[in-house]
Amino acid sequence: MLRAPVYEAVQKTPLQKMDKLSSRLDNVILVKREDRQPVHSFKLRGAYAMMSSLTAEQKSHGVITASAGNHAQGVAFFRIAAGR
Repeated sequence: MLRAPVYEAVQKTPLQKMDKLSSRLDNVILVKREDRQPVHSFKLRGAYAMMSSLTAEQKSHGVITASAGNHAQGVAFFRIAAGR
């Protein structure tokens, strides 16, 4: 999984043990800290997948996205990173 192309663009984020919830449920509960990504959301991964699937011709026409926030921020992040 760590060899997936998305790891070229996103940061590796830690798993954090949730002690109180783990105790309450008598199990080990871990959360993936995607809030540590540059746009504070896991949506960065989906935006990368979408942007990296576009051809050069498609990218040359520009990209428009409709989103309540996190996905659009991910798309904008990768367009800026690509120098567009």
